[in-house]
Amino acid sequence: MPNIKSAAKRVRVSANKRERNRVAKSALKTSIKRFHRAVETGAENTSDVLQKTIQTIDKAAAKGIIHKNAAARRKSRLTKKLAKVN
Repeated sequence: MPNIKSAAKRVRVSANKRERNRVAKSALKTSIKRFHRAVETGAENTSDVLQKTIQTIDKAAAKGIIHKNAAARRKSRLTKKLAKVN
């Protein structure tokens, strides 16, 4: 543990941010898996699932959890996958 007060605070703040980022990244991965599962099973609501997944990706990009270009790439790939199935 750091001896300096400001360094101790940085440790606490970093831990909080790391936890928040971990939760958001996990939610992103879960959303993408949910979309892939909907496409594989041929569910009727795949376009709704895609929209929710795109929202999750956009939120992650806005928070800086993933880069904006990575977000665009992921959205493009998911959209292509849905178009290929339909």
